[in-house]
Order: sequence, then C-alpha cells, then structure tokens
Amino acid sequence: MNIKKITSLAQNAKSRSIVSLFDHKDRANDFSLSTPYLYLDYSKQNINEVELGKLVEIANEAGLSESITNQFNGDKINNTEERSVLHTVLRAPKEIKKRVLGEKLAGEVEAAELQMLNIVNDVQNGILTSQSGQRFTDVLAIGIGGSYYGVKVSLSALEHYRDLSLAVHVIANVDGGALEEKLKKLNPDTTLVVVISKTFTTQETLLNAKAVKQWMLSCASVKGSQVHNTAAIIEKQWFAVSSNIEAAKSFGINEKHILPMWDWVGGRFSLWSTVGLPLALAIGNENFSKLKQGAHEMDVHFKSADFKNNMPVIMALLGIWNRNALEYPTLAILPYAHSLRALPGYLQQTDMESNGKSVSREGDKLTWLTAPVVFGQEGTNGQHAFMQLMHQSDDIIPTDFIVALKGRSQYTENHKVLVANCFAQSEALMQGKTLAQVKTELFDSGCSLEEVERLAPHKTMKGNTPSNTLVMESLTPETIGSLLALYEHKIFVQGVIWQVNSFDQWGVELGKQLGARVLAAMDGGENDMLSASSQSLIARFKADSTVRN
Repeated sequence: MNIKKITSLAQNAKSRSIVSLFDHKDRANDFSLSTPYLYLDYSKQNINEVELGKLVEIANEAGLSESITNQFNGDKINNTEERSVLHTVLRAPKEIKKRVLGEKLAGEVEAAELQMLNIVNDVQNGILTSQSGQRFTDVLAIGIGGSYYGVKVSLSALEHYRDLSLAVHVIANVDGGALEEKLKKLNPDTTLVVVISKTFTTQETLLNAKAVKQWMLSCASVKGSQVHNTAAIIEKQWFAVSSNIEAAKSFGINEKHILPMWDWVGGRFSLWSTVGLPLALAIGNENFSKLKQGAHEMDVHFKSADFKNNMPVIMALLGIWNRNALEYPTLAILPYAHSLRALPGYLQQTDMESNGKSVSREGDKLTWLTAPVVFGQEGTNGQHAFMQLMHQSDDIIPTDFIVALKGRSQYTENHKVLVANCFAQSEALMQGKTLAQVKTELFDSGCSLEEVERLAPHKTMKGNTPSNTLVMESLTPETIGSLLALYEHKIFVQGVIWQVNSFDQWGVELGKQLGARVLAAMDGGENDMLSASSQSLIARFKADSTVRN
C-alpha cells in the first residue's frame, strides 16, 4: 500500500468540516448505495468524490479484483497455512459448489448439509429423542471463538424466528461460574449437546464438554440408571462438529452424530457450515437456508459490482481512509436493535483476529497500521455510557450505525424513538456544537452573562465524527445473512490492501502455548521459563489452593 499517497490525500480533510461537504446538494444520494437487503448511507464520512476515487485506484493497484477472483475460485490465499478460504461456497447454489470444489468434495458438502437437515427435522418432529424417550427441550452448544460467536450473534438476531419449544444455549467461557449458570437452566434428560471443535483438542471446549458430560452422567446415576445406559446417553444425546472423528468417537459420541468440518473454512467464518447446527435447530432449516441466501446475495454483489458501487469495497476503503489517512485508531459498532446486541463482540473477533497483524503475507514488517480497535454496544444504551467520550473528548471515533426501519415488537412508538435516536446520534456526532452556538442557546434560555460564561465550555461538542448508517427494512434471516457477509468481505478487502493474511491467527496460538505452560507449572512442573511475575502469581494461586483444600 502506498501509505504516502494515502496520507498526502488527507491533508485537506484533516482541517475540513464534514458538514461543509453537504454544500454539494446531492451528497446524500451520491454517497449512498443499496444491495438487495441493505442500504448504506456514507455521506457523513469525511471524504469527497476525488479522494474516494483515489482510494479506488489504490484498491486496483493492490490487485483487489484478482484477489476476489482467487478467493472465490478456491486458491490457497491463506498462504501461511496453505489453505483455501471458501466459506462463501457453503452458501452458494449446487452448480457453484461443483465447479469450485469438484464433484467429490461437493458431494461431501451436500451429504453434510443433508445430515444436518435431517437432524434438525428429526429433533423438531420428535423423531430424534433423548435416552429417556422424551422430546428435547434444550440444546447446549459448546465451542469458543469462531465456533461460538457466529452462532451467538445469529441466535439473538433471529430471536423472533426461534422455535419456542426448543431453547438453544451457547457456552464458551471456561469460567466454571458461567457453566454452572447454564446447567441450572437445563434438564439432563431433555438436553441435546453439540460440541464444536475442528481438532477436538481445544482446551476450553473440551474442559467444558467433559464437565457437562460428568454432570449429565452423574444426574443419570443419581436417578438409578444402569452403567450401560449412561454410555447410551452420550451416544444418543450428544453431537459433534469436528474434523477429528476418532477423538469425538473416543469421547463417546456416536459416529453417526459427528458432522464434518473442512480446513478451508476458518472458524470465524464457519457459521455457514455444520457449525451452524445449533442455530438451525433454533430457527429451522427453512430460515437457516434463507440466512445463507442473504449472504449469497451479498457474495454476488461483491463479485460483480463496480468498486465505486460495491458496498463491501466502499466500507473497506472508508475504514482504511479513517485508519491510515485520518489516523483514527478505533471503530465503534452501534446497532440500534436489541436483537443485534451480540454483533459488536462478533465483529471484534472477525475484524481484529483477521487483520490485527504487523507483517505482510510475505513476512515483511509493515510500515502502516492495520485493524482498528473495534468496540460497541446496542443503542440506546451506549448513549448513556461511552458516547459521552465520543461527543466531548478530543478523540474522534468513526462509527457504524445499524438500524432496522421496522421493529419486531408490538411497541411501535418505542421503535420510532429508537430509530430517531440512531439518526440523531449520527447527526450530533457530525455537527457537534460550537461555543458560539452554546452561548446563544444559553442566552435565549434566560441565563445571565455570568452563567453563560461558566456553563458554555462544558456544553460544547467537537463534532466532525465520521459515520456510516446501515439500514435494513427489518431483521430477517436474509438481512442478517447479508449483513454478516458484508462485514466478512469488508475485512477481506482491507486485508488485501493492507497486504496481510486475514485468515490465520498465530497470536491466538501463542496464548494457548503459554497457557499450557502455566497450567503445567500450577501442577508442579517446571516454571523457570516464565517471568518472575508469572511465577509469583502461580505461587500465590497454589498457596491459596492449599489453604482451601
């Protein structure tokens, strides 16, 4: 990336008012675009048509078109792990699967999809029951990272499409308190468990799975079940999504209950695969298919639209403009929908785990910064929390506002106020309020000169904060699928231009390695490779454990 070209472009923008850009009367129309399920208004970004055109040139210079083609064709663009990146093919029609994957592998994918479809149908129709012969009332999905976040965000986003007779829960946190909280809600006789782990060796997932297994078998033993029946409970009520079939079988899971994963589907992009089983159990096969259809529509748009009218590309370029040209280090995700409350956490992972890198695909040290720090919360809660800082600190925090025009509840006035708050906050962050404006308002309200001088500095707002507003008609499986795919592609485009591999996560692996070393030291192993600080903390933990025991 030509960082000098980007920074030189921004010289005028850094001293420019976003409001002044609206002197161009058609700006709102010219700086917005639509896809089948989403509308993007990016007119409140601090960028003009010439600058945006230069960013498109930079995308072309980075070989973005070729990179898009390579990804969708199955080239091994994850070069450090020698893997293709083909989560998109899982939501594509059969003919595309066969063309990209070949007959054999496409057949495997279709067989897995059929297996998943049958499981969902059999559970919902009461054909597949628990060991006690009862219909399932609950599903507990055990995973972490990408095996957790996609399911979690979609479960809450599609709450209104869920089968009310089947409650679906997800657990990722290794904290025993979180597990206890989940298990208190569950009946072991009517709970279906899905363990999601590609390798079936993920520490947190297996620890939780073993604890749930022990809980379920202990409850059965207390009720007087025979030993041979306890093994049957796991065979009948447990499922696994994994590429390590032998490890799942050794755990006690029936081989017919093991669904495959593929190394060309990264964890944080795996919702569209068999990892989506818990979600499909919650919303049904038809709605899960609609979710994938919405994502596929975004795929088609991304592959075919000119970059100037390409929603993922435009959002990616605006992100690069804010990160590298205007030098804003953060990005706020503010969904004005309670159902999308899990979206900021999901995007923290997909964005920062994908592009939080400092070396290029070739291993060279980059001379520019990459992924922003992503955070957020559902509106309007954020307005009464961190948005104070966004309005009145000196930090400028680019923001994505996300809102549905139609609510899903009977409280239409509440939804009207919610949408009004969303539109008002983007306007307030852009306009701000000058000292002169504040003084005029205070004088008009009857304040004395002394009061005006005392209060005015406290009521100014800096404004000039750039934002996107993403609008959908309503929260449906199609719009949620399209929204998630939009951010996937945006992140990919940024990775191409930043020249990083967006599909590995070696930083996560370091934490796993050191975690194993610390755990071994807690159990009495060597700890001389750890810092004095860590050794001291381990000693404190062991001493406390001795006292408690």
